[in-house]
Amino acid sequence: MNVLNHLFNFHPDWLAHTLASASSDLPETKHQLPDGTQVSRKANGVLWLTPPAGRENPNKEALIVSAGVHGNETAPIEVLNTLVSELLAGEWELACPLLLILGNPPAMTAGTRFIEVNMNRLFNGAHGKADYAALPEARRARFLEEMCRQFAMAHQGLALSHYDLHTAIRPSKRERFALYPFVEGRSVPAGQCAFLLEAEVETLLLQHKESTVFSSFTAGLLKAESFTVELGKVAPFGRNDLRRFRGIERALRRRFGGQPAPAVAPPFDHLTVFEVVHEILNTGPSFRFHVPDEVANFTEYQPGTVIWEDDQTCYRVGTAPEAVVFPNREVPVGQRVGLMVRPGRSRVR
Repeated sequence: MNVLNHLFNFHPDWLAHTLASASSDLPETKHQLPDGTQVSRKANGVLWLTPPAGRENPNKEALIVSAGVHGNETAPIEVLNTLVSELLAGEWELACPLLLILGNPPAMTAGTRFIEVNMNRLFNGAHGKADYAALPEARRARFLEEMCRQFAMAHQGLALSHYDLHTAIRPSKRERFALYPFVEGRSVPAGQCAFLLEAEVETLLLQHKESTVFSSFTAGLLKAESFTVELGKVAPFGRNDLRRFRGIERALRRRFGGQPAPAVAPPFDHLTVFEVVHEILNTGPSFRFHVPDEVANFTEYQPGTVIWEDDQTCYRVGTAPEAVVFPNREVPVGQRVGLMVRPGRSRVR
């Protein structure tokens, strides 16, 4: 049977099948490509791919790549769909084990960031909290954690990396940037920095503590080299200028195929590194956030500027300028309103 018919029920590609089956519980389906590559559709939007036995894996690695954890962040979803279509058509050969994830199909279909709750705050066990445990997005986060655990266990001995691909809901003074989760004692390997530059990602933000985002789970629990990668601005399906995403597409295709890394070269030859100096949380009814709604990521504030306050606390920028990232006042009490960052390279090799 044709691979598209077998895996994707006669839909033209992985994305079309995922959207059409957004609310369905699908059984696992397996297919072997003519070159011996095994493709398993573990669930809707989840593909586990294994090269044929004996094929060289030059980088001795296994990769997890996810997109669509926020359903309206469509460009990375389209990039992964293109790469899957190429692989299934035999345009290149897979060299390493690969777990591909489209995170939140119902939100993808609805064209919204999430349906009931922000799924990228439900990892590292947060899906088990009483407020979330019964929600479909919590069940999906739990399932994705288990898929990643199984994948990591199946490929012990290989270097594991996870790239969780996103686009931002607001403009950014730095269009593409990556966040490196905090793991005690860990620093960013030079090879990962080179991969980000290959993907045309020129800014790296070092997180200061463990969190409940997807990449923090794989970094902390599975010991992966993990990154949340922001690749531009949100747009609906079919309205992305995919030329702006060629960097990540080429870099992933190269990694999937086990090709050697290119030399770092201009114009993408310098990684600007920031460190988080303060996390802004919604503290409750008296919380007041003084950053305008329309401000871009990485907007800089001068020393002494009041960023937020409540009846007990007033946060001012310290002795050096700080920039704001992910400002969003419309979050529940206790959740992150934004990050304050400044330049620093303490955890980069």
